[in-house]
Amino acid sequence: MASILVVDDEKIIRDGCVKILGKEGWAVRTAASGEEGLGLMENEPFDLLLLDLKMPGLSGMDVLQQVKSLHPDLLVLVITGYATVESAVEAMKAGAYDFIPKPFTPDQLRIVVHRALEKGALQREAELLRREREKGLREIADEKSKIKTIIHSMADGVLVTDHEGHVVLHNPAAVKMLRMKTSPVFGQPLQDCLGNGCLVDLVSKIMQVSKEGSSAVSQEVVMGEIALMAHIATVRSEEGEVLGVVTVLRDISMLKAMDRMKSDFVAMVSHELRAPLTSVEQQLSVVLAGIIGEVGERQKEMLGRAKERTHALLTLINDLLDISKIEAGFVVQQKEPTQIPEVLEKVLEVLRHEAESKSISLQLSCIEGLPPVMADRGNMEEVFINLVSNGIKYTSAGGAVHLSARIEGSHLCVEVADNGIGISAEDLPRIFDKFYRVKNVQTRKITGTGLGLPIVKGIVEAHLGSIEVESQPGIGSRFRVYLPLELSAKGKT
Repeated sequence: MASILVVDDEKIIRDGCVKILGKEGWAVRTAASGEEGLGLMENEPFDLLLLDLKMPGLSGMDVLQQVKSLHPDLLVLVITGYATVESAVEAMKAGAYDFIPKPFTPDQLRIVVHRALEKGALQREAELLRREREKGLREIADEKSKIKTIIHSMADGVLVTDHEGHVVLHNPAAVKMLRMKTSPVFGQPLQDCLGNGCLVDLVSKIMQVSKEGSSAVSQEVVMGEIALMAHIATVRSEEGEVLGVVTVLRDISMLKAMDRMKSDFVAMVSHELRAPLTSVEQQLSVVLAGIIGEVGERQKEMLGRAKERTHALLTLINDLLDISKIEAGFVVQQKEPTQIPEVLEKVLEVLRHEAESKSISLQLSCIEGLPPVMADRGNMEEVFINLVSNGIKYTSAGGAVHLSARIEGSHLCVEVADNGIGISAEDLPRIFDKFYRVKNVQTRKITGTGLGLPIVKGIVEAHLGSIEVESQPGIGSRFRVYLPLELSAKGKT
């Protein structure tokens, strides 16, 4: 009988899991916090962990990291409610097997738990097989009918290739997901089965993992309206020799559609809110200016706070609309030859008053004769206003923000550097995540939406460019934006 632990701060979720999973004959324990769950795992063995990502105190990601460190073989299903699909994917990259979004139906819960326990049974069987010396994947495919039965009953697609890239095992789900006209023949080269159209990249990744013996990787595969997540991992012998590659395919089309629906909803609501809030802000400005009558100091203070809050909401709404445009692929309106030094000069002009109010100097240095880039000028202004404004916010009085532009290889590189508070190494990988903000004593009083840098990254990548960052706490940060020059040359011909 399988033993399952449910860690979730919502009692209704815990009770529901006990009721639904208990009817399947599984033993179910529950914990209301990450700390309580880790305590139970110290004293009892579990076959499966259902873990909520969003909990007060110890977060789901923190619990996942400890579980993977202390119980590396324990299968983890993450429960996402307010988290996005990207958060769930990050959890899977950190070691989670799968995830289920709230709210879920009893059938959805039973299916995902069945799938996970099947995965556990498959892992245990695979571990036994690896212990058999001098057994290759070809022998396993011929001699182990039990593992074939398990794989053929799985809802996920499974494709196993040897170290030379020949198919030695597959299941019907893989044939259906990859739209193969016929099932692969034992020993058929993978290239012959999948080497067409959008699957070429998947074949290349599988062969790369097999050749390099690298750790497990994930890759998204899009075929029209169908989206798959491919998890690719090597299978090794006891001696560490790479025997082949296992590719597990999961259909994430519904999850992608849900994410698009969420983005569309956010865009619609934001659009409907912007007009009335803009009107409110304008009317507050009129009242504060004394145009319709004298305003007392106390009234002026209260109305000023209301205007600040309204302006903050408008900023958030505009950022949400920008994010929605980026996700929908509509961020770039019109590309034209754009002189980046002119854009930078305008940015400094716009932000000069904000910098002077904090006694921060703004500096610009560009090499002469820089060629134009093909870009949407409004987009470029938004990118560098965001980066320079951040530099001003996170730099103490008397500091400096320096902009420079130069050519590096086939790209125009624009660098925004400050000598501000800097970013810690643990925060640095997440600063481009939506709504993520560095939280410490120094940033406590700095306002923001957590969307500025994701917008910057989205705009830059929509222009086929890239962005890099270097930062050290107490020393400052350097953001480098790279914009391609080859496309600029083509745009002028």
